[in-house]
Amino acid sequence: MATYEDFAKLDIRVAKIKKVEEIPKSKKLYKLTVDLGSEERTLVAGLKGYYTAEELEGKTIVMLANLEPKKMMGVTSKGMLLAADDGEHVALLVPDRDVNIGARVR
Repeated sequence: MATYEDFAKLDIRVAKIKKVEEIPKSKKLYKLTVDLGSEERTLVAGLKGYYTAEELEGKTIVMLANLEPKKMMGVTSKGMLLAADDGEHVALLVPDRDVNIGARVR
């Protein structure tokens, strides 16, 4: 079971997807450029088949910002967007009202 202290270690923030790119030879992954307010980051997300690039671009999302970087298909991902997945459908977790980009989730 996770403790409150475990949760407090997570840096979960609001970000905006600025750019979506195809990753050559990948059937599932997009390369996303996201704005965290104070910086831009690259994320790799397995959203092909659920979202088009046009649907994602400009979307405000929630992401884990302090995840250890991981290289996938030649692209280093520096965070992870949060989404719900029931095995059939995938839905991005998004703020339900306007909040500043970079805002922390508590």
